[in-house]
Amino acid sequence: MIEFIIDEIRRARMTAGMTQDRFGRGANFSASQVSAVETGTRALTREYVRGADKALKTGGLFERMVIKLKLDGEPSWLREWIEIERKAESFRWFENAVVPGLLQTEQYARAIFASMGVFTADEVAARVAARIERQAVLGKEKPPQMTAVLDEGLLHRPVGGPDVMREQLSHLVNIAAVMPHVRIQVVPTPVGAYGGLTGPFIVATLPGDENVAFLDNYLRGQLVQDAADVMWIAKVWESIRSEALPHHQSTKLISEAAERWN
Repeated sequence: MIEFIIDEIRRARMTAGMTQDRFGRGANFSASQVSAVETGTRALTREYVRGADKALKTGGLFERMVIKLKLDGEPSWLREWIEIERKAESFRWFENAVVPGLLQTEQYARAIFASMGVFTADEVAARVAARIERQAVLGKEKPPQMTAVLDEGLLHRPVGGPDVMREQLSHLVNIAAVMPHVRIQVVPTPVGAYGGLTGPFIVATLPGDENVAFLDNYLRGQLVQDAADVMWIAKVWESIRSEALPHHQSTKLISEAAERWN
């Protein structure tokens, strides 16, 4: 549906006889940014949609379409990373507090968003739906390789209550069993201090061996593309992974934790 909105904006631009440069000036974007959105190399953001409505004098038509079609389940700053997720060939993913988004159950994701206390019920529902939709990337014909390293503490944090946790941890065990391209490892609590205590991150490898990283926080995520910075994050990843249990031992630990939630 995102592609539909992009195509409709481009069609309206061309019908109005606007070049990308003229359209961009009216929308407060450069011609190169307009081209990137139209070719799919840059994510469609709410700011771009608003700019399009302004340049084309639509009275807010395209923004209303985005809202009506529920295409705004994820914040605009996250959409660029979502496009990277769709193209990535592999993920090196570390989480120290919650299960990685691509591996969350619907109820676990709902508990996470609801607990923040800043979203309405409709906003929680939209964000949960968007998160579950993103998970389709792991089930496509040529899925990315994903290695997820988790801190053991998150296996014991009662997100959503015992039933939700049991379902979530059982889901992780099932994923490990049926998706050979997803490897899950756990850093056990007795390790003590290690590099992962400073926070979660993801390193994605794109076609052509380009690596980009993503750092999350309460306000907005940070996309890291500078090669030196990404290399530094990758080194931290290797340090963290060296402390983790192997895949099979990790899934056994997760399975045992799931049973304790009964």
